[in-house]
Amino acid sequence: MGERQGRALLTRRALIRSAARRFDRHGYARTKVNDISAGAGVSPGALHFHFENKAAVARAVEAAGAGMLWSAGRIAYRANPGALQALTDMSQAFARLLLWDVVARASFRLGTDTGWAPTQALDHEWHNCVERLLAEAARNDELSSHVELVGSTCAVVTATTGVGLLIEEGAREQARTALTGFWQVFLPGLARPEVAARLEPNGRSSVLTDAVAVSGSALARMRETEPGIVRRVPSP
Repeated sequence: MGERQGRALLTRRALIRSAARRFDRHGYARTKVNDISAGAGVSPGALHFHFENKAAVARAVEAAGAGMLWSAGRIAYRANPGALQALTDMSQAFARLLLWDVVARASFRLGTDTGWAPTQALDHEWHNCVERLLAEAARNDELSSHVELVGSTCAVVTATTGVGLLIEEGAREQARTALTGFWQVFLPGLARPEVAARLEPNGRSSVLTDAVAVSGSALARMRETEPGIVRRVPSP
């Protein structure tokens, strides 16, 4: 990559991050193009070189945040032989990214912003993901015999999405506590006793470290606030 291309990429990333901070704080309608460019330290003309308009910037924020979340989800899934621990780890990784990476958080917020028509169906994709993982858990005989998949899927999606809304509203410490509390209560009823005994409701530390490392800023915050969980630190 040439020097000019490198500068252009850095500028584009700075604009996406600046827009994310404003969408996260003010919502789509109240965010101004000039505020986005000023936050990135560039002129409005430089912004329009990269993005046609504010809607184009919002689409880029949504795509960047969704890509980050699903990259973390794939890491958590591949690191787990069992579907229930994978589901738990994915939700815990998502919560940390929403807490500590403004692009991930803004992407989520745009999905619930009444002033914006979302281009990333994060809620539907998460519902489908939970549905697939619970079906996988059933095939692998991880679930209790009484578990009904449709109702369990709805319960997990509602609880975990609610955690995201708590984070969006600024109740961040409550959100982390609520997510672990949900899994502590829900997993023993969802899994067969011998499976439940080996599940970790707070997420497996090594898996969370790898998954959260898709965001350098989120990993740095996790080092500060959860030093016990970061047992090994991969390159961001």
